[in-house]
Amino acid sequence: MGQRKGSGEAGMSELRIARLTTQEEFEACVDLQQQTWQYSAGEILPRRVFFLAEKLGGHALGAYDGDKLVGFNLGLPAQRRGMGYIHSQMLAVLPEYRNSGLGRRMKLAQRELAIEQGIQVIEWTYDPLEIKNAFFNLSRLGAISRRYVPNFYGASSSPLQGGLPTDRLYAEWWVKSAHAERVMARQPFTERVLERLSVPAQIYAWKAEGDRRAQKTQTVLRGRLQQYFADGLCIIGYDREADGAGLFLLGEVPAELELRKT
Repeated sequence: MGQRKGSGEAGMSELRIARLTTQEEFEACVDLQQQTWQYSAGEILPRRVFFLAEKLGGHALGAYDGDKLVGFNLGLPAQRRGMGYIHSQMLAVLPEYRNSGLGRRMKLAQRELAIEQGIQVIEWTYDPLEIKNAFFNLSRLGAISRRYVPNFYGASSSPLQGGLPTDRLYAEWWVKSAHAERVMARQPFTERVLERLSVPAQIYAWKAEGDRRAQKTQTVLRGRLQQYFADGLCIIGYDREADGAGLFLLGEVPAELELRKT
């Protein structure tokens, strides 16, 4: 996916991030959602979801280039085990604005909102086969993962899913943890890595072509990650190998997060 012409520091400074509050802004999110994910009508989040998120303690953040909405981040209020958190349901950026740092900027704006509300953790799900997204979540934001859910959403109409089950990892972003702050500051990796698990760079082509190797990769990844989690390990980082493959780094749960779960 190409970088927007003129993106970089100058281009990024021209983009503004604002909290969305009007029905017209929410409708623009619905349209952008379709452009980004190419879902069928039954899978599109309607305008009402964005409206309710804003009214019930969540938020919708929009990224604008002039008057044009080019990205949004939807956060829903959630609670588990008596603890409130934000479930970041969807981050969407138009293809021509990707690889520009906009996604990270929007997540950091969401982090600021969480801190203002006294919320410790933002949670979302992601496809473990999506190398770029996994790298962003784990090695740019400092999220950890210790839960794997097979076929989380059921069948998906998005061509990006490649007809595979919608397996998802949970990202836990403990927004003021030492682990997250170290990762966001690009400080050296200090945790001890006990296991590594690779995702081939060819996975994107395999999914697009319906190659059976995509499903085999997913099945192997599912089994091994579920076993590692059952053994008490968690994903603490992610590397990109020279050939473009992704590499999950697993170790013990950071001590400060061992007893903190949503």
